[in-house]
Amino acid sequence: MNAHMLPPRMRALSARKTVLLSALDIGTSKVVCLIARLEPMESSDSLRGRTHRCRILGIGHQRSAGIKNGVIADLDQAEGAIRRAVDAAERMAGVEVEGIIVNVSGGRIGSQSFNATVSVANRAVSESDIHRVLEACAARIQQQGRAVLHSLPTGFSLGDMRNIRDPKGMVGEALGVDMHVVGSDVTAARNLMLAVERCHLSVEAMAATPYVSGLAALVDDEAELGTAVIDMGGGTTSVGVFFGGNLVHVDGLALGGNHITMDIARGLTTRLSDAERLKTLYGACIASPSDERESIAVALTGEDGEQPVHMPKSQLVRIIGPRVEEILELVRDRLKAAGFAPNAVSRIVLTGGASQLTGMPEAAKRILAGQIRIGRPLGIQGLPESAKNPSFSAAVGLLVYPQVAGIEHFRPGRRESVAATGSNRYIARVGQWLRESF
Repeated sequence: MNAHMLPPRMRALSARKTVLLSALDIGTSKVVCLIARLEPMESSDSLRGRTHRCRILGIGHQRSAGIKNGVIADLDQAEGAIRRAVDAAERMAGVEVEGIIVNVSGGRIGSQSFNATVSVANRAVSESDIHRVLEACAARIQQQGRAVLHSLPTGFSLGDMRNIRDPKGMVGEALGVDMHVVGSDVTAARNLMLAVERCHLSVEAMAATPYVSGLAALVDDEAELGTAVIDMGGGTTSVGVFFGGNLVHVDGLALGGNHITMDIARGLTTRLSDAERLKTLYGACIASPSDERESIAVALTGEDGEQPVHMPKSQLVRIIGPRVEEILELVRDRLKAAGFAPNAVSRIVLTGGASQLTGMPEAAKRILAGQIRIGRPLGIQGLPESAKNPSFSAAVGLLVYPQVAGIEHFRPGRRESVAATGSNRYIARVGQWLRESF
């Protein structure tokens, strides 16, 4: 493994400090930059884990360029889209962005679980014992060619007692820990960082899209009782499963809303821009009795200057339906293969731009079963009406993420890495960490 296989991590926010944060959602269809002020607040019952009240100061969003299936396909185009989005947010907020939190949607994001045990010889568990078992587990995380995005302890054990939240002060023979590790292809993560760094910005942290979308959209006990967050983006569909208050599974598919648009363009012989407009205005996942009677105007390619052709809306729905079913069936099969049968995850939260298609909850209920709802970014002040929709969940979640980043396990020498991102000192520290670890 090389030093760059570990994106920088973010230290937890101080519960007593007001901070300015910037977030960058680099998607296949749009790039969003948010600049926000986070002020300390009392803990909330409905939005657990949040320590700060978040107010948006600046927002910039641009049509994406140079991104395919969530990964960089053209560095120059991607850099241009990022610059324009950040510039718009900076002008609105009246501040200059230096460091930014970025999400990762593509690059085969996925997760694995690791565990480790250390002896505590029937004495009270101390802080150093907890640190020792976390270190032992971290030493086992050897994902060749994977960039580690999150290392989340999901529970401790003492002998036969499992799922202990905090073992400090308890007595036992052996202390164990389960660690959930989320990663992506190192090449995809590195090129994402490179596109941002070319805009003279430092990457303060990288976070998996389904994780941050869940942080933005889940309410009350959803993360506790078992919920799958399905983020349906333009080029990717990613899944995060929350259970017992923890993120316990992550997976991703290189299929999304853009594939539906391409199906429409091919099926109706129209331009991609017209196909996107038809999908947005008239698109639906499930047929309704009025579809045969309702007529839509389609501009055929090569028919410039001529009258558009009118056809029944049912023709459009017949193209969209099978692709939506394919995406949802793949999600269902992946969840089942990972051990999450429909009854294990009884709640499904759909978010991301493609989740807004008419009839998506009904289509998901038919294929995935359980309680289905559309997830929107919650508990954020100053968000314009146009951004209070599922396509902004990941961007808002990136502002929630630093409030919970403290639960992740950092090895010595990495905790202070944020300020020096990209510098030789940072690379040297990570290099030292890797030599000690592996």
